Amino acid sequence: MSIAKEQVLEALKNVEDPDLKKDLVTLGMITELVVDGKNVSFTVVLTTPACPMKEMIHKACVNAVLHFVDASANVNVKMTSNVTSRKNSGPLLPNVKNIIGVASGKGGVGKSTVASNLALALVKLGATVGLVDADIYGPSQTIMFDVVREKPMIKVIDGKNKIIPVESYGVKLLSIGFFADTSQAIVWRGPMAAKALIQMFSDAEWGDLDYMIIDLPPGTGDIHLSLVGAVPLNGVVIVSTPQVVALADAKKGVGMFRLPSINVPVLGIVENMAYFTPPELPNNKYYIFGKDGAKKLAEELEVPLLGEIPLVQSICEAGDIGRPAVLQNDTPQAIAFLEMATKVAQQLSIQNSKISAPKTADVKW
Repeated sequence: MSIAKEQVLEALKNVEDPDLKKDLVTLGMITELVVDGKNVSFTVVLTTPACPMKEMIHKACVNAVLHFVDASANVNVKMTSNVTSRKNSGPLLPNVKNIIGVASGKGGVGKSTVASNLALALVKLGATVGLVDADIYGPSQTIMFDVVREKPMIKVIDGKNKIIPVESYGVKLLSIGFFADTSQAIVWRGPMAAKALIQMFSDAEWGDLDYMIIDLPPGTGDIHLSLVGAVPLNGVVIVSTPQVVALADAKKGVGMFRLPSINVPVLGIVENMAYFTPPELPNNKYYIFGKDGAKKLAEELEVPLLGEIPLVQSICEAGDIGRPAVLQNDTPQAIAFLEMATKVAQQLSIQNSKISAPKTADVKW
C-alpha cells in the first residue's frame, strides 16, 4: 500500500521544534516533500545552520514517519537552513539578517577574543558572517584576523563610494584600526567617534549576511547609545570572567541594554577564563578566578549561560598570531567556542520567533 503526502505531513505534526515550541509543519519547516511508493523524502529547513538540535530533529522526523505512517517506509531527510531575522529592513543594512553586539561591563575580560571566535565559529557552522570592530579606542580585530597591513578597497556602487570590507577566514571585517595609525592612540571626542563608527555601517558594502557581529567598547557609554540609536540590534552577548568585580560590571551592562529607552534583548552571558586545565592533566579543572560566578549571575538575571571558555595559553597566542582558537580543530577551546556559537544562534532564533520586530532605540540625550 502506497503512502500519501497527507499522511506524512500529519505524522510530522508530532515533531516539535524544541526552541520554538511548535511543530515543524505549522512552522513551515518541511519542504520538497516527495512520496514514491514507500520511498519518502523531504527537507527540514532549520532557522540556523548552527542549530544544536539538528541530529535530534532528524531522528525524530524519521521515527515519526515510521511510527505513524509505515514501519517499512524508506525515509530520506535532508537538513538545511534559512537563517531567520526580525530586523526591520532599511537602507542602512538591508541585506544583513541579524546583528549581534558583543559587550562587557569592563575591559580585560576577553570580549574581543569572544567576538572573533564567535564570528569564525558561525562561519564554520555554515553561516555568512561580518564583523565590525566598534571598539573605537582599542581596536584589536585587525591583529586577531592577521590583517594589520590590509586596507579596505573603495568601489563605486550606484554612483556612491562604498568601502569593501576585508575578508579573512571567511569573515568580512571592518575596523577603525584600518583607518588609524596603529602606533598612535586614538583620541576622539564622543560625537566624532560615533560618526566614524556609523560610517562603517552606512558607507560599506556588506552584501548578504546571516549574522553581523559587533565588537563593542567595554563599559556603558555614549558609543553604545549612538550605536543602538542607529543600528537595529537583534541581541547582545555579555562577556565576563568569574571574578566578583567583573560580574558586578557585567550586571550593569545587562541593565543598560534592558533600559526601556534601549531595549535590546540580552541573549545570554559568556564566562571567559572560566577554569584552567593543564595540558598534562586534561581532566583536571582549576577555578582560579572563582567557580560558577557567571552561572549564578545568569540565573539571577534570568538569561542563559551561553558558554564557559577555558583559560588556555593557546587562546591568547592564537589571537596574537592572527589565527583565532576556534580554528584549532578538536581542541577543548575550539569545542567550547563552537558550543557557545550554537547557543547564541539558538537564542537568536528564539528571539526571532517572537512577533515584535526590533527597532532602533529611542535614545534621549
